[in-house]
Amino acid sequence: MASFREKSIDFYTKAKLLYQEKANQIAGEDGKLKQLLAQVMDRLDKVSHNPKVQEALEPIMVFKRMIQAHRKGQFKVSNKTLGLIVLGLVYFITPLDIIPDFLPIIGFADDLSVLIAIYQSVKHEVDEFKSWEKNRF
Repeated sequence: MASFREKSIDFYTKAKLLYQEKANQIAGEDGKLKQLLAQVMDRLDKVSHNPKVQEALEPIMVFKRMIQAHRKGQFKVSNKTLGLIVLGLVYFITPLDIIPDFLPIIGFADDLSVLIAIYQSVKHEVDEFKSWEKNRF
C-alpha cells in the first residue's frame, strides 16, 4: 500500500499536469493573481468547516500572504515558487479534480495532498517569507 507521501507526490504530479498551463497564465498577470486570491477566500468561506480543509489552512494562508507581498513588490517570490503556489490554489478552487470535493470525508484529500506537497517543496522560500514577515515590523 502506498504511503501518504507517495500518494501526495502522485496527486501533485497529476495536478501539475492538469493545471500547469492555467497556473502559469495566472502567475504572469497581477489582475489574475488578485482574482485567484478572491476565489480562494470565497472557497474557504464555503468549505472551511470541513476538518480536512482545516489541515490545509496554514499553507493556504501563507500562500495568500506570499502572493500579496509579491504583488506589492514587498517580497520577491521566485517564478518557480509562484507558479507552484498558483497551481495549488487553482487546484483548490477548481471543483473538478481527481477526487470530487462533494464526496464526504475524502473529497478534499487530493486538494490537501497537493497543497501540502507544494508547501513542502517550496518550504525554503516559505521559511524565508515567514522570517521576512516576522522582522518586518
